[in-house]
Amino acid sequence: QVQLVESGGGSVQAGGSLRLSCEASGYTYNTLGWNRQVPGKQREGVAVIDADGSTVYADSVKGRFTISQDNAKNTLYLQMNGLKPEDTAMYYCAADSRPFAANEALGVLRRGGFHHYGQGTQVTVSS
Repeated sequence: QVQLVESGGGSVQAGGSLRLSCEASGYTYNTLGWNRQVPGKQREGVAVIDADGSTVYADSVKGRFTISQDNAKNTLYLQMNGLKPEDTAMYYCAADSRPFAANEALGVLRRGGFHHYGQGTQVTVSS
């Protein structure tokens, strides 16, 4: 059974940090990523990592967020530093067995085209 379980969300003040985790099971994934959604706003692809370990980030988070994975633990991470109130959103882990290149994958993620998503974890940043 395919399962993606996120954790690590919470409330922080602007400038703070959080690390999101996503434990993946039940499938072999080649491309992993994070997107975020604010009610009433367009989904945003935040970061992806491809099978070669290449990473791509949305311009809005570049230099502040870092995506990584621990293959031994089947876990994907999103380290978020320098958080801003505009980072407030529900964050979703996404995974796909297709081997997208990272640049391509960000666009697919933005369109909601990955095959599997977690249930989401809320991040709230106060000013």
